[in-house]
Amino acid sequence: MGTLVGHVAPGFGFFLLGIWHLINHIRLHALHPKSYTSLPWFPTSRIRYLELFLIMGACLASISMELFIGPKKHQPLDIDGTIPSYHLHNFEHSNISLTFFVYALFTIIFDKVTFPLHAKYEMTQFLGAIAFGQQLLLFHLHSADHMGVEGQYHWLLQIAIFVCLSTTLLGIPFPKSFLNSFVRSYSIMFQGIWLMVMGFMLWTPKFIPKGCFINFEEGHKVVRCGNHEALERAKSLVNIQFSWYIVGNTIFCVTLYLVLIKIFQEKVEYQSLDSKFEENENDLEDVEAQKSSKNGVDSNSFFEMGKIFATASDMER
Repeated sequence: MGTLVGHVAPGFGFFLLGIWHLINHIRLHALHPKSYTSLPWFPTSRIRYLELFLIMGACLASISMELFIGPKKHQPLDIDGTIPSYHLHNFEHSNISLTFFVYALFTIIFDKVTFPLHAKYEMTQFLGAIAFGQQLLLFHLHSADHMGVEGQYHWLLQIAIFVCLSTTLLGIPFPKSFLNSFVRSYSIMFQGIWLMVMGFMLWTPKFIPKGCFINFEEGHKVVRCGNHEALERAKSLVNIQFSWYIVGNTIFCVTLYLVLIKIFQEKVEYQSLDSKFEENENDLEDVEAQKSSKNGVDSNSFFEMGKIFATASDMER
């Protein structure tokens, strides 16, 4: 992960997952406001497990990059079979990916096994909470720098991960809370945005704060500052960036909610009007059928009466 691509790629994945969940939760709530129930994942029409397959594929790709493709020897171990200190962060990152892979795998298994729906939902949310909890733990105890500029980015990233963990746990007792699902999707998307920001700001030389520089240490590049004043200034800039992205992400998500809720509500109103029109047409057809059947009965009765009178007159003759 300790590269530009290593942050931007997983960040883009979290961003897509977050916005996918956000759109689907808004749609589900707009179409069923009274009976809304949150879903931990969303199947697609053609490939039911597309979301989960993509998560599993991304996790396998991340593990491969961290442990086999990224290292110069294409394996992370030392000659004596131990883990060198400069590859500790690779194992930490791969463990995060492994946990999300387990989440996606068992979610598919739960969907295929027959047992109560509420148990499937709760177990899936539990696995999601385990994945976010593992991610929070490993970033909190990260072997990389905690004191420098990169450390400040990681501390702020933990806030987004903590919100993901909290809302996932709250989703177990409150499955009908749209706000909880909205915040969870928001935090997943923001986590992805912040990871992408980290990738560009920490490994692009022109974005390095004044008084700081990129230094190669223990097998990867880190940002160092010339003095304490430059370091504190750089950290403050990171905090300001975090605040800007929170505001920007909030504006985007709320605007998206307002736009989509209007679209889906108009769709619901159109469908309800269309169904009422069909009901009215069916009622008219029923009335016309009743009238025609009534007229048919009357004409037949007159016809039968005519035959009776004709027979009676013949008998008199």
